[in-house]
Amino acid sequence: MPPSIPLTGRHLAAGLALAVAAASGARAQEGPRLHLMGRVVPALSWAGPMPGGGDRAEVRLTQPVAMLDGRAAFLRWRATLDLEGLTIPGGELTPGAWGEGFIDRRHPHTYAHELMLWAAARPAGARGPEASLALGKGFVPFGSPDPMVRPFLRYPVNHHWAQLLERAQVAGAVRFGAVVAEASAFNGDEPERPGEWPNLRRFGDSWAGRLTASPRAGLELQVSHARVRSPEHRPGAGRDMFKWSVSGRWEGQVAGLGAYAFAEWARSTEAGGAFRYPSVLAELALTRRSARLAWRGERTERPEEERLFGDPFRSVRPHLDDNVLGQTRWVLHTVALSLRARRGPLGGEPFIEVTLGRVGQAQPGLFDPVSFYRRTAVRTLSLGARLDLGGPMTRMGRYGVLDAHDAAEGVHRHHHPRQEVGP
Repeated sequence: MPPSIPLTGRHLAAGLALAVAAASGARAQEGPRLHLMGRVVPALSWAGPMPGGGDRAEVRLTQPVAMLDGRAAFLRWRATLDLEGLTIPGGELTPGAWGEGFIDRRHPHTYAHELMLWAAARPAGARGPEASLALGKGFVPFGSPDPMVRPFLRYPVNHHWAQLLERAQVAGAVRFGAVVAEASAFNGDEPERPGEWPNLRRFGDSWAGRLTASPRAGLELQVSHARVRSPEHRPGAGRDMFKWSVSGRWEGQVAGLGAYAFAEWARSTEAGGAFRYPSVLAELALTRRSARLAWRGERTERPEEERLFGDPFRSVRPHLDDNVLGQTRWVLHTVALSLRARRGPLGGEPFIEVTLGRVGQAQPGLFDPVSFYRRTAVRTLSLGARLDLGGPMTRMGRYGVLDAHDAAEGVHRHHHPRQEVGP
């Protein structure tokens, strides 16, 4: 296993300076176009139930992200820096969250969230299929849009069932009219801490494929499948995961209001089907001028794992079969109200977000949510503001011909496309 490289603030500053210098040099020599975007979300969150019972409130600086998009000649690149390892090293309060060793807290993403380079080509005469090839570290062509570019602060429980991110990959795509076919080979292991890089010895041990169709303006449908080798055990001795995702996304106008609708079904299975984790989720939003009202409903099952003795928000790693103590089902409803304002390159979006729901046993097991949480009712309240710099952020994970399609359709916007709504 390659050694982990510790990442400090000085490393980040030096790396960012080198990236800017390299991009500036390329610009002087080849005339590329650059677009720098950034955002951060200061928020107060009050949530429960917590392990052992009761509620908890925290003030955190979440989603501190800087994204640099650029192009030169036929090449495009994207570098996304995520500083959650510095601002939320212990995670963000999110009852129901699961993944990368965190439970009931959303894990911080890695500092190098995206480092992707790609090229796209079309036959002479601008007719026929368009193809692209992408490589680097980023989102695998699987599942639905990243929750960070959807209308809620709270990540859904199904984040690790419906997305595959921060992997070293080679991905190819071909576009035939309104249909895009993608395939990718990548490393199966998930990061265990923000400064960790993919285990390149495992590169190519996993694969994913996705079909995306845009039959009409504003409508997007996708179906995807992936085989992920030992995601929870970095050396590769853990269980393999097979994943399916089907989703549809629409944005347009309803009675003069900006409208957004999204629905997805996802399922992950492990150990030859012995463990099955289904999820169904829907989102709706309406926007009038700068005000937006959004709703999300979710029904997702997750594993309950053995937790660390000194930290009930973390699970035992490496993840093995005997860590699973049961399976719970989370049924949650979230409502968010926000008001967006912009002055030049600066944008602000104060919001209030409430989640209510329940947690229960999905299958008999050693884990009893009533005994562990002291109650089954889930409730969270978040107050904060999304602060943007340099314009709305690009949809993450869209490389090659999908990125070109987004640019043509004008959906390189965050939260409020068209009448200011939707991812």
